[in-house]
Amino acid sequence: MKKLNIYIIKQYIGTFIFTFFVAIFILLMQFLWTWVDEFIGKGVEFAVMFKLLFYTSVTFVPMALPLAILLSSLMCFGNLGEYYELVAMKASGISTWKVMRPLLYFSMTMSVLGFFFSNNVMPYANLKMQSTLYDVSHKKMTLEIPEGVFYRGLDQFVIKVASKSKDGNSMYDIMIYDHTDGKGNVKVIVADSGYMAMTPSQREMVFTLYNGYNYSEIIEDRDYRENRPFQKMKFKRQFVAFDMSQFDMGHVNEDAFKTHQTMMNIKQLNVAIDSLSITYDKKQQSNDEALIKRFQYLNLSEADYQRTDAKMMKKRGDAVSNDTISTFIWPFIDNIPEKERQSVLGLALSSTVNMKESLAVSAKDMQRDRINIRKHEQVLNQKFTLSIACLLFFFIGAPLGAIIRKGGLGMPVVVSVTFFVIYYVITIIGERVAVNGDMSVFLGAWISSIVLFPIGFFLTFKATTDSALLDAESWKKFFSKRKKEETI
Repeated sequence: MKKLNIYIIKQYIGTFIFTFFVAIFILLMQFLWTWVDEFIGKGVEFAVMFKLLFYTSVTFVPMALPLAILLSSLMCFGNLGEYYELVAMKASGISTWKVMRPLLYFSMTMSVLGFFFSNNVMPYANLKMQSTLYDVSHKKMTLEIPEGVFYRGLDQFVIKVASKSKDGNSMYDIMIYDHTDGKGNVKVIVADSGYMAMTPSQREMVFTLYNGYNYSEIIEDRDYRENRPFQKMKFKRQFVAFDMSQFDMGHVNEDAFKTHQTMMNIKQLNVAIDSLSITYDKKQQSNDEALIKRFQYLNLSEADYQRTDAKMMKKRGDAVSNDTISTFIWPFIDNIPEKERQSVLGLALSSTVNMKESLAVSAKDMQRDRINIRKHEQVLNQKFTLSIACLLFFFIGAPLGAIIRKGGLGMPVVVSVTFFVIYYVITIIGERVAVNGDMSVFLGAWISSIVLFPIGFFLTFKATTDSALLDAESWKKFFSKRKKEETI
């Protein structure tokens, strides 16, 4: 039995490693396709790109691990069934459940490792990936001045070069607009030719210009709009230096990202949720107190309302009713002089409109706080859903492979991708609905596992009871038998 377990594990491990890295590669290619525009033309160093891709690959493990377990389980048991090895095991008195047992232990080990990975490694990987991605995406492109067009890649300068030499450093018919004063096109440099080179420190690009003019408008003069005075200076050689630090990596401070929920472990998430909940309750209490304080002059008892209604209705000759609370304002209006009444009503209307807008702003602020708390709770639940997903996909893939009895990359890949897409779509929908507040966060995070659990239980039961659930021959016999019964 030990040799059989070792044989099954060997068959499974190779497929698992292969499918895991294939899934990581596919997800990484999707990431590159999405962000390729941010990387092209910026001269990002290979070490920086390798660092970014490495940490990005690590963040894809929660998606790749369950998919790898599902696909490898299905392929392993599909191969055993296709080559009648599973039939031979059953004929020797070894049940399907006993064949599944060593792989179940392996899947449980992966679930435990997945939990520790999600709690300890993922926050650090997310922090490194997001900070590096932000750094790369905000890096400017390398200095590459095209011919015949205005180049705006340098801050506060616009450069136009008519032509360049083959080496790319010598330029001809150069025009440089200097916007460092922030006053528009008031400084212009024109030169017949020039040469650009980096300083030894690689911090500045120096343009050596030959045979040109400096034009600058004088706008400090009082009547400069009418007179348009300007200065013109001829030069044979002039140096213009451009700061190249804007093309370097920004090396953003990682502390700015540490407060995001995806960069926290379970302990930090619990502390953050508790702090956010306390802050939310205090803010809500403060808003309630401010609202009550603003309308405290309307804090009349029910007897006061009824007494005021009755008094005014008798004065107007109407029937007294306790339902018409709205007329309580009439005594206050009657006590206001008629000349000032319109002004008072306008002020009241303006105060009401301002209060309505203030309440709308407070409501949006409170809604953002509630969403932020739910996002933290959602990430907290995701720490556990990865482990459960690994077990669920094993209990779907292994029995399904034993039932289908097809190995290779054909049918197993189709079935695995189908189940994984269903799981992923349900997860995304549940999490978004939960974050919006239309469903509890716990249910939103676990709804995909709840949906797949009965499927895994049903398939495991059918596989361990030797059901011909997906056997084509069995279904043909079933339908032929039904057809004969109908003809009789």
